[in-house]
Amino acid sequence: MEIILIILGVILALFLITFTIYFFNLDMKLIRKVYDLLGKHYDTMKRDKKL
Repeated sequence: MEIILIILGVILALFLITFTIYFFNLDMKLIRKVYDLLGKHYDTMKRDKKL
């Protein structure tokens, strides 16, 4: 019985974590920060060819 309670607790914790990420849109906020950092990096790179 104790093992079942532990498994249910883990499942509930994982659900709450994923629901929080979904509710506050944290995945897209993280991607936006990464996108901005990569944009700064690639904007300052030297180019061999001009478009």
